[in-house]
Amino acid sequence: MHYRLIYSSSARHSLKRLPREIMLKFINAFHTLADVENPRISLKELRGPDNPPFYSLRIGQYRAVMSIVDDEMVIHVIEVGHRRHLYRKC
Repeated sequence: MHYRLIYSSSARHSLKRLPREIMLKFINAFHTLADVENPRISLKELRGPDNPPFYSLRIGQYRAVMSIVDDEMVIHVIEVGHRRHLYRKC
């Protein structure tokens, strides 16, 4: 069972602006999440009334915000960036 990864345009842009080492770690983590049966296990659920809920992936001081749609087997990467700036955007 594999999830499909979809990146928003702002997530693609933000990934390109990250330090190369961090960008590669995020890309590897996204592909690992897509291959596991339940990707929520290694993610933190963010608080809020959002439906579907948002999840956060942490790599050092950087975060990725994403949503998971099980019916369509999709992980939607919404935004990536330094934690100081990221949570203000979302």
